[in-house]
Formats: sequence, structure tokens, C-alpha cells
Amino acid sequence: MLAGCELSGGTLLLQGLHAQELQMPNSSSISEFLLLALADTRQLQLLHFWLLLGIYLAALLGNGLISTAVACHHRLHTPMYFFLLNLALLDLGCISTTLPKAMANALWDTRIITYAGCVAQTFLFVFLITAEYCILTIMSYDRYVAICKPLHYGTLMDSRACATMAAAAWGTGVLHALLHTATAFSLPFCQGNAVDQFFCEVAQILKLSCSKSDYLRETVNIYFSLCLIFGCFVFIVVSYVQVFRAVLRMPSKQGRHKAFSTCLPHLAVVSLLVSTVMVAYLKPPSIFSPSLDLVVSFLYSVVPPAVNPLIYSLRNQELKTAVSKTYFFSIHKMHASLTGVPR
Repeated sequence: MLAGCELSGGTLLLQGLHAQELQMPNSSSISEFLLLALADTRQLQLLHFWLLLGIYLAALLGNGLISTAVACHHRLHTPMYFFLLNLALLDLGCISTTLPKAMANALWDTRIITYAGCVAQTFLFVFLITAEYCILTIMSYDRYVAICKPLHYGTLMDSRACATMAAAAWGTGVLHALLHTATAFSLPFCQGNAVDQFFCEVAQILKLSCSKSDYLRETVNIYFSLCLIFGCFVFIVVSYVQVFRAVLRMPSKQGRHKAFSTCLPHLAVVSLLVSTVMVAYLKPPSIFSPSLDLVVSFLYSVVPPAVNPLIYSLRNQELKTAVSKTYFFSIHKMHASLTGVPR
């Protein structure tokens, strides 16, 4: 009789677990995710669409002009502008990964992104933002060598060394993206499919997981990545401390101005990127605010690609001249093609 009770109790337990599993969605049953709606009313959705479109077009124009200017002007074929070209290309990719989908959702009043689309967006964003941070770190090293070790600059920063460092930055981005994307989307999802962000962000994807062990594994990956980010930031700060010490010893006021004009914008971009990423991933769980998450993510995913062209060209006369020539040449070429007037 006792055995029969145990058998029936075990059967009921198994049936209960089976029923719970049937009610619990997992990653294999999710075919789409719901992104965060930027506004509740149709008027605000359309307003957000036009604002995002303006930011996106400005980023495309600025980074496109810098890329074209550096590629077409022989005077800009130097290590500093080579890495700036890489940064502009990464900015183009980064903002094109997040904003078009957000604009489409705002325009068509929807929140849906497919499972495959979310995976692709996560991979591309992590890849591009990681590669961009690596390029920013390399740019600080380039400025350090140029100002503190000018006699060795041609040897340490020759074309082969620059190409190798750029390839390492892009390769690091790919490996980093593979690690986080594969881990995040291998988790079982049982907290629904609503992502509290305007794009598929790793931190928000993790909130949908119901596996504590897998969640902790990806959390460890994130903290490891943050340690690397902080380590690179320390390297950048130390490099610029040495640079500023060397600049202050320069007898030429013009030389000091040129050095500061290339170093300060770079330090501002790095500080914005690092501070917002740290806030996004290290803020205490008790501070839960969708509005704060949205603002912080916007600051590190959209603002840098949009303002980098302005920051890097605002105090760089050489780059401003090249960009102006590229812009007016493009306008003249377009006008000639439309009117049929020979160039």
C-alpha cells in the first residue's frame, strides 16, 4: 500500500512537472521578440521617427564624408587618419545596426523583431562596439608614440603595424560577439519575449532567462568583458597623462594647440563610451528604471556615432579642409550629372 502511494505520488509529481514545462516557453518556442515602444501615442511615435531619421542621416553624412576624405586625400594617408577611417566605418555600421529597426517600428507602429533578426542585431552590435573601443585604444597609443616617441614613430607605426593592429581590433570584435551571442541565445527563455530596450541588448536578453547556471555563466562573461574595457581605459588614461606631460613641455604654442586638438576630442569620446557602458551593466539591480536604461543605451549606442565626426573635425583644420573639399566636390559632381554640364 505504501509503495502504491509512493508510485501515485511520483506519477502526480511527474505530471505536474510535465504540465509546468508545457506552460513554460523556451528559446525554441520563441520565434520573435517585442522591442521597447518609444512612445504610447501615434503623434509621439512619428516625432521619434523623424528625430531618429535626422540623427541617422547626420551620422551617415558625417562618417561618410570623413571616410571619403581620408580615402581620397593623399595627405591624410597617415596612421592617425587610417585609424580614424576605421572608426568612421565602425560608426556607420554601429548606428545602422540599431536605428533603422527602431525607426521602422516607430513608423509602422509595431514592436516585433524576428528571432533571427534579434540574433543578428546582437552579434553585429557587440562586434562593432567592441571593435570601435579597440580602435579607440589603438588611437591613444598612436598619439602617445607620435608625441612622446617621435623619433621611433616611423618604425613603431609603419603601414604593416597599423594594418595588423586594425585587423586585431576587428578580429577581437568578432570573437567577442560570437562569445556573447552564442551564450545569450543558448539560454532557455521563460520570462516572455518582451525586450525592455529599443534594440536587442545582451543585458536585456539575459533578463528573459530562467536558467540560473547559464545566466551566471553569461554574467561572468560580461564582467570579464567589463574588466577588459576598464583595463583598456586605464591604458588610455595613462597614455594621455604621458602625452599631456610631454605637450606641456613643448616650447611652441602652436604645437601644444595641435596636440591638444587631436587628443582632447578622443579622450572625450572614450570617456562617454566607457562611462555609459559601465552604468548600463554595473548599476545595482535595485535601481530599475526603463527610462534610465533607455537613456544610457542611447548614449553609448547612438550618440558616439552621431557626434564623432563633429568632435574629430571641429578642431582639426587639416581634416576640416579635406572634408569641405570632398563635400563641395560631391555637390559639384552631382550638379554636373543632373544638368549635363561637363565637369
